[in-house]
Amino acid sequence: MTRFLGVAVALAATGAFAITPEQMLSAPRRSTLTPNPSGKLAYFSVSQYSFEGQESSGAWKLLNTETGEITDAGLSADEVNEIVWIPGSETGILYINGTNEEIPGGVTLWIGDALSPAESTLVASLDAPYNGLKVANTSSGDLHFLVNTLAYPNGTAYNPESIVTARHTGRLYSNIYPRHWDVWLTKERYSVFAGALLANSSYALAHSGMRNLLQNINYTVTKPESPVQPFGGSGDYEISPDGNIVAILSKATHLNKANFTASYIYLGPFDGSEVPYAFNGPETEANEAGHEGASGVPTFSPDSCKLAYIQQDGIYYESDRWKLYVLDIALGYGGKISTSNWKGLAPEWDRSPSDIHWAPDGESIYTSAEDYARVRIFNIPIDSAEDYVPKNLTGITSVSGFSVLPDETLLVSSTAVWSSRDFYTTKGDGQQNILFSATEADENLAGLGSHTFSEFFFTGSLGLDLHAMVIKPSNFVENKTYPLAYIIHGGPQGVNANSWSTRWNYQVWADQGYVVVAPNPTGSTSFGQYLIDAIQANWGSYPYEDIVLCWEYINENLSYVDTDNGIEAGASYGGYMTNWIQGHELGRKFKALMTHDGVSNTLANYASEELWFIRHDFNGTVYDARPTYDMWNPMNHIANWSTPHFIVHNTLDFRLPESDGLSMFNILQSKGVPSRFLNFPDENHWVLNPENSLFWHTEIFNWINHYSGVGGALDEIPIGD
Repeated sequence: MTRFLGVAVALAATGAFAITPEQMLSAPRRSTLTPNPSGKLAYFSVSQYSFEGQESSGAWKLLNTETGEITDAGLSADEVNEIVWIPGSETGILYINGTNEEIPGGVTLWIGDALSPAESTLVASLDAPYNGLKVANTSSGDLHFLVNTLAYPNGTAYNPESIVTARHTGRLYSNIYPRHWDVWLTKERYSVFAGALLANSSYALAHSGMRNLLQNINYTVTKPESPVQPFGGSGDYEISPDGNIVAILSKATHLNKANFTASYIYLGPFDGSEVPYAFNGPETEANEAGHEGASGVPTFSPDSCKLAYIQQDGIYYESDRWKLYVLDIALGYGGKISTSNWKGLAPEWDRSPSDIHWAPDGESIYTSAEDYARVRIFNIPIDSAEDYVPKNLTGITSVSGFSVLPDETLLVSSTAVWSSRDFYTTKGDGQQNILFSATEADENLAGLGSHTFSEFFFTGSLGLDLHAMVIKPSNFVENKTYPLAYIIHGGPQGVNANSWSTRWNYQVWADQGYVVVAPNPTGSTSFGQYLIDAIQANWGSYPYEDIVLCWEYINENLSYVDTDNGIEAGASYGGYMTNWIQGHELGRKFKALMTHDGVSNTLANYASEELWFIRHDFNGTVYDARPTYDMWNPMNHIANWSTPHFIVHNTLDFRLPESDGLSMFNILQSKGVPSRFLNFPDENHWVLNPENSLFWHTEIFNWINHYSGVGGALDEIPIGD
């Protein structure tokens, strides 16, 4: 910690920044809002890390959506994992306590009232670490609920505290896809479980207990699993408001997960009387119409008679355009579910909808989508024409989550470059009622604001107007120049967006004494599908040319930016592009480069697990599309590597194995190019541990600040030789 504080104090003395990495990392982190049925109250959670105490703390809060008043919810964040409102009630809640005194490793389910949480009642003792609670209030008053957890091959819930550890540590596989993201796969798979709390028995758990809804689904290649890993959550399944039907997302059961992205939505009766079936799977109307890719966000209408969802067409392309669909559903005799009137909504809209919320009258759908480097909210009537183009209903910040209140007011949780969380309401008319802003509430964020943020457009290599963000230091002075910090986004189908991040925070970088420019070249999302698709088999061409053109625009038009002493940095695809830049002319324009978990050798891509990604982006496999892999391989330009380069590569990054970073570092070292290598054995593609993140920021800034002239002498490395 001494070195961290020393660097911070030295920089603070020069007035180099307004927000430090430590301030950003230790600022409160707030979840999105979850409103009650009337929309008058909303829960959110807050967590905060203390570098002094070296521990995290948390709390549950209640927000009054009419006054903006925030109060403590009276529930311990150390014990309560999640809370849901009981439909049909004003303040009734159901929540999961993460501890179980009877069953080690299990959880408990409690029912109570948000206004008197201390009087909550224990209603169920569950034998595994269930989470992802969803609840419906039935006509009988019984509460039907869904949760998820890992399950054994026989369908029973998996409790890690009750397993018998093998005497060996070997892992044996006979099928492709042995590991994913940061986990070596085992025989257990996530499953959705259903349970009922009986109104006439003080909401005791029904004797049928917890039922695995995926257990009897047939498969030939891939066992059904929900939530879909590694990022799936409770949004991957849903229960109808009447409590009778469930919708569950799972990967395609006849395809392997290494080579295909396809997933389908399974419909079934809540009582388990029929096995769920994939209504948009093979040999269905949707599938035969060419919509074969990944599905998502199944969402029932308020009357339980319709289902909305999104799906992609491409079967091995994760960045294909998402399209919105709706269909009628009905539960018949014996648990048979029928569907009809399947149709696409706004099928010509050149954006990818994500979250889905029905209007209270069921006549339209509100959805969020990336649009011009932020996430916005749109409304689509279910009877709209095919050429209907939705209009933006929100402002310049990025929507993180939203709800539709009974009067059709939107309750929005958002972020921006200058704010980690804003809460506001809007009717979509351009007016916003701000309920809370972290920039105003949090001491760590004091002084931040939109005054440091701007945007510009420049002409790209394909003749399109491309976008870039500019973030100035918080204490920016007119008529002074600041070195350029040029940050390239990941993906490659990704975006530099007006949103807050604790991993790549543009304002923290700017407040080291830089002007940050974050371009959105070919491959960037939120500007239309053509730009996204154009990067296929062109990783080092159009995007690199765009990045050069943007640099030239900065050099010619932004007089307050010092390009002679600039640095460049990027992660994931941004790391690949940094490695590509190192071997090309633009690499000589920077004083230093920084790569985080980036590809340095395209021929080594098959050490990854998501082979569908590589197959799509390089127009085939490494053995049938070898010229494409060779064409865009940074290793083919080793002779040009000469710019000082800092490399980060983490051990648990199974998408981009650490050997890519090590090999590049070894080559740079053997060539005598100033370089450093940082590895976290306990981190994946990201750096999530606050202490690790502080070290990440400190070492990177120590490096780039020395070479750009913002800082002083390069500090000695505290570890290694």
